[in-house]
Amino acid sequence: MKDKIVAILRINEPRTLGQANRFVGALGWYRKFLPNFATIAAPIHAVTNLTKPNRRKFKWQHAQSEAFRQLKKMLTNEPLFLHYPVDELPLILTTDASDIGIGGVLQQKVDGKVHNLYYHSQVMSPCEKKYSTIEKEALAIYKCFERMRFFILGRNITIMTDHCPLCYIMKQSIKNARVNRITHLLQEYNIDKVIHIQGRYNCLPDYLSRYSKEQDDDLFDIEYGLASKNHSIFSSLKSHDNNSKHHSIGHSGSRKLLATMTLRSRKHQTKYTADSVPIKNNIDTPNRFNDLSNSENTHNKIKTSNISQNHFDITQLKAEQDRDPEIQKIVRNLRSVTNQFSFVLQDNVLYKSITFGKLSKRKLKIVYLPSSMRNSLLRACHDDPMSGAHFSTDRMYFKIRNHFWWPNMKITIKHYVKACRLCTRFNISRNKRYGHLRAISPPEGPFALLGIDYCGPLVRTPRENQYVLVITDYYTRHITAIALPNCTAVTTAQALFNDYFCKYGIPSVILSDRGSHFQNQLMENVKKLIGYNHIYSTAYHPQTNGVVERFNATFITQIAKLQNAQNNNWDEYLQAVVFAYNTGVHKSTKFSPYELLYGRPARLPIHAQPAQFTFRKPINYFEQLKKTLRIFHQASRDNILLQQKATEVYYNRGRLDPQLKLGDKVLTRIHGLRGKLDPTFSAVPKVVVDIQHPTYTVEDEHTHVRSQIHINDLRPIFSR
Repeated sequence: MKDKIVAILRINEPRTLGQANRFVGALGWYRKFLPNFATIAAPIHAVTNLTKPNRRKFKWQHAQSEAFRQLKKMLTNEPLFLHYPVDELPLILTTDASDIGIGGVLQQKVDGKVHNLYYHSQVMSPCEKKYSTIEKEALAIYKCFERMRFFILGRNITIMTDHCPLCYIMKQSIKNARVNRITHLLQEYNIDKVIHIQGRYNCLPDYLSRYSKEQDDDLFDIEYGLASKNHSIFSSLKSHDNNSKHHSIGHSGSRKLLATMTLRSRKHQTKYTADSVPIKNNIDTPNRFNDLSNSENTHNKIKTSNISQNHFDITQLKAEQDRDPEIQKIVRNLRSVTNQFSFVLQDNVLYKSITFGKLSKRKLKIVYLPSSMRNSLLRACHDDPMSGAHFSTDRMYFKIRNHFWWPNMKITIKHYVKACRLCTRFNISRNKRYGHLRAISPPEGPFALLGIDYCGPLVRTPRENQYVLVITDYYTRHITAIALPNCTAVTTAQALFNDYFCKYGIPSVILSDRGSHFQNQLMENVKKLIGYNHIYSTAYHPQTNGVVERFNATFITQIAKLQNAQNNNWDEYLQAVVFAYNTGVHKSTKFSPYELLYGRPARLPIHAQPAQFTFRKPINYFEQLKKTLRIFHQASRDNILLQQKATEVYYNRGRLDPQLKLGDKVLTRIHGLRGKLDPTFSAVPKVVVDIQHPTYTVEDEHTHVRSQIHINDLRPIFSR
């Protein structure tokens, strides 16, 4: 029983005029089925029927609370609410969706009266909030069916929605993959029809889809403005006045707390107790609150933020130098050797004599910092917001060098900054990304290695095409581009089989990214059935399939120049652009893909029309073609290797190529949209469990989930 009415029970009392109006409006449609509705709701109407100038007079008091509870009770009790449906009578499901949630009411019409059977309301996930309007409304229907399955299954049902396009989902296909999927999931139910109703008659489902945001919003828990003298934030401490009356708070020279300002949510407010704030119950004057930082009440302090990281204590210098064995060794040498000029002992403190600059003759005495104090100094000069603020090695070095010295000081500072976890996560690298270029060697021949990728979505054309499946032969660089309406697994498998495998044969290997249109069970079955290997590029590393990615960047700009003013007929020029590409000389092979595939140059419209054709005897075209292709392929292979070598030299120049070891802890790069203050790398470290440099398999120590990541998306963690 509670599951059926939980959506109603969760509704909290209104706090604003708008919330009260929405609650009464949601119940207005049921007033003809609720006895004495006007009498019960009168206290709420009294404070909601206000003119615009009088809206500030809205007050929610005890009478309104009682009316609110009675109306909720009427929604969940007979005669409006039925515990069980009447057999052989159809059910009515009314649903609605908002930007933040969905709602639905299951009803049944008995003897001309509508009775409620089930209320459902839930907040959408962050992903679901990004759905289009038709997808949200369809999701509301599906979620209600899923929740009310034991009531609905096997019964005839009518769906009522205020979104008109959904009226045809049971009759014809909708041009939306997500809505079609929901339609398929609803096939097991006996849905008679889908009816459109106006939004003003869809009150309660609409209210159930919206009210949750208002009740959970932290803005309603914020206290703002200056607290008056008679209503202090310390009023909750009256019960402890007797314990605090012995503390003196009336000093004429001290500052007085007149009022406080609170801008923090209630659930995040500091909890004040009698042990933290002294209160005197016999003072009612405006100056009754003493300054909370009074020195005489140091044992009663309000908790402060621990923002400072400075724990360096210079007063301990002499004592720490006396304990440091390296410093004491130098001190003993100074007392025995008189010509030791690089160190100075003054007031039992060891100094280092340093000259800054090659031409400078001035010497400075710099304190020799003992090893026990170096970490605290580095922490203060790097982690502390005022002293360091996590700046770089050079800033730290120049800030320290005029005051302190120790051997290999700059190396120590560099290592400390390098080991800082926050700097690793948030710093933006100005250097080239890690990892040297490792080119894919040319395959044995044409159609041995194929690279495939999708380009899109583009503007939908009159032929319903929106994506382009690009297939590239890594040997000849020959391109095949297929315009498709979508990029689903079924469409991909059909396009590969019909437009490529049946024309050029079965390849040995296909290389693609890890998109769901390529990495799925259907493509796995096609691979086993036809007989080829399918390998995938490293996640978030499109350079693995760079040959295809490069063509995608090329042909997009070409068809953009040729399409019409409406920008929707690009598929009419697609094959022409691909032919123009295949008949042009490729930079890597020094041949056109057409020549490497057919053994001769393509005849173009610019060529002269032949006047005659000569038949030569004997006909040795086939032997000549094989000889020509053998020469072309060998020369092309050599040219590819030379071009790859030159590209590697250019790409690797000035680029680091760190090598990780098994067991090393690393941070992984965060991909996707990030805010300006968000970190670049994750906070949770992962462990290297397999090495295939430059690709590494890392594992989360807690979830034990493994992932394959390129070295340029990893940052090693160093210990201090």
